[in-house]
Amino acid sequence: MAKSEEITLDCPVAYTLSVLGGKWKWLIIYLLCEQGTLRYGELKRRLSGITHKMLSQQLKELETEQLIARKEYHQIPPKVEYSLTEKGQTLIPILDLMCDWGEMNWPKANLSLE
Repeated sequence: MAKSEEITLDCPVAYTLSVLGGKWKWLIIYLLCEQGTLRYGELKRRLSGITHKMLSQQLKELETEQLIARKEYHQIPPKVEYSLTEKGQTLIPILDLMCDWGEMNWPKANLSLE
């Protein structure tokens, strides 16, 4: 990008950030990438610190963008599962690069990958 070029809301990076910005969306995608299909409660349990409202909002936004699929089973108690769509799976190479970058740049004092 040239130094004189302005970043506007119609550039690809801004669009990507509008779809995937925030603390939780990438973590949700990561969990679904690693685990395949997860129920709502399992996502909530694995995402330490996320509120019910925030998780519901993030899942709805990811579903609206067709990055995750929501499958509802009509039974008692209700059962809902989430998984990555084909479009969502296109984010896996980016997620892999983010993981590589994090491993290379994570402060050694905080490094605990086990």
